[in-house]
Amino acid sequence: MSIELRHLRYFIAVADELHFSRAAERLGMSQPPLSQQIRDLETMLGLRLLRRTNRRVELTDAGRVYLDAARDIVTRVDDAADMARRAERGEIGELHVAFTRSTPLIEKFPQAIRAFRDAYPAVRLVLVERNTLQQVECLLDDRQQIGLLRGGKLPAPLVSHKLVDDPLVAVLRADHPLAKRKRRKLRMEELADERFVVFSRAAGTGVHDQLLTMCRNAGFAPRIAQEAGESSTMIGLVAAGMGVAVLPDSLRHVRVDGVAYVAIDSPDAASAIHVTHRRDDTSPLVRAFTTLMLKA
Repeated sequence: MSIELRHLRYFIAVADELHFSRAAERLGMSQPPLSQQIRDLETMLGLRLLRRTNRRVELTDAGRVYLDAARDIVTRVDDAADMARRAERGEIGELHVAFTRSTPLIEKFPQAIRAFRDAYPAVRLVLVERNTLQQVECLLDDRQQIGLLRGGKLPAPLVSHKLVDDPLVAVLRADHPLAKRKRRKLRMEELADERFVVFSRAAGTGVHDQLLTMCRNAGFAPRIAQEAGESSTMIGLVAAGMGVAVLPDSLRHVRVDGVAYVAIDSPDAASAIHVTHRRDDTSPLVRAFTTLMLKA
């Protein structure tokens, strides 16, 4: 025979009530089996926990010490069960989310982050900035659970949900003729003779390949004057007269003197941002975060 958790619960009830009948009623059992369970516990311990008389029940010195330990054990077991249930519901734990540099400029991003933190205050939300290629690698290696990245073809183990379309705009010097005219949009064909400042492929943004597609659909191949790894660098190079750029409209928030953002009149002038995770990830935290992002 070995000591089980029920023995501790029975003992605690008797120690609290100091009365076997009341303790049995509290436990939803009859008194004789309860008395037997306490005797079994004392036999296994080899000591007396309770001193019984016809009039009263009281704890022995050993019983008082054992009661403190028993309460601690039962509390720990109950807490562990509660923690496991909360983890199953996605209420606790840690969630690693990566995002591209421009994602926080999308209105849905801060809204969803606030909503998630309000709904799951016990969850540690780890936010990391990574480009699209880095995120795909980290998702495949389980180094992050959620990716907020620009659209593109993803490996089979990953699944994505479109969050929002971020329009692509032409970034021009403010004194460029296409920026000064009254018409608020330009056609991609009008950029055919321009030199382009583009993301390097190593930057892994997804916008690089999309620009090439847009130019091809407009009937020309872009003349690349300069590559850069950061959008802010590209905007600065445009201001310096190195060429024009095509960037997500959300980057209008990056204020650089002498630069204008002009909308592009083209159905493919948009860069979709997706919420991405592993297809086999059944974590309730991943499900909850994805749902909040899509609802924001």
